[in-house]
Amino acid sequence: MRSYLRENGLSLTLAAIFLACLLGQVHFGHAAYNDDLAREGAAPIGLDAYLRSGHFISALMENWESEFLQMGMYVLLTVHLRQRGSAESRPLDPSQEGGDIAPGRKPWPARKGGACRALYEWSLSIALLSLFAVAFIGHALGSWRLEADERPAAGLPGESLLAHVTGAQFWFESMQNWQSEFLAVLTLVVLSIFLRQKDSPQSKPVDAPNSQTGA
Repeated sequence: MRSYLRENGLSLTLAAIFLACLLGQVHFGHAAYNDDLAREGAAPIGLDAYLRSGHFISALMENWESEFLQMGMYVLLTVHLRQRGSAESRPLDPSQEGGDIAPGRKPWPARKGGACRALYEWSLSIALLSLFAVAFIGHALGSWRLEADERPAAGLPGESLLAHVTGAQFWFESMQNWQSEFLAVLTLVVLSIFLRQKDSPQSKPVDAPNSQTGA
């Protein structure tokens, strides 16, 4: 067990933090939504109903959508683009790239070759952008449901899903998250040129010159 925890400590810790934050979102989101209902003179809803509400689904998927978009695009952009001095970039000179492969059995798609290998070569970006697409659809449906719940109270008629996803509110929700994700990546790329974090794979060695590109 100790060996398993040591070998998988990063993913287990991140999963634990994710679950703690998700539970926090559920708890505080439920309370905040019921506060909004109370101000409108409506009865509060239970947790089960809240988890099916547009308020929760839209907020959850809106954030997942931006995260998966950021990571998927970052994986693709770093294939061809470089940033001099950044630990987050491939080296400018291809001859400086490390090509060492650790001993061990190759993944089966790599062994099979052909179409399986070709698909596997792009599987990370495909997976991330597919998750983005799923989250985008979830955000659209959740946001539409939330809008459908709120419009009658404001005396407004309902609107179609198409009208909602082509409207300003939906794209405001998306863009406010997308811009922050790409700002965060840009900040990491640029700061890694000049700053260091001892023993982190996201950082160059402490003694490395600022011009060194790649970790």
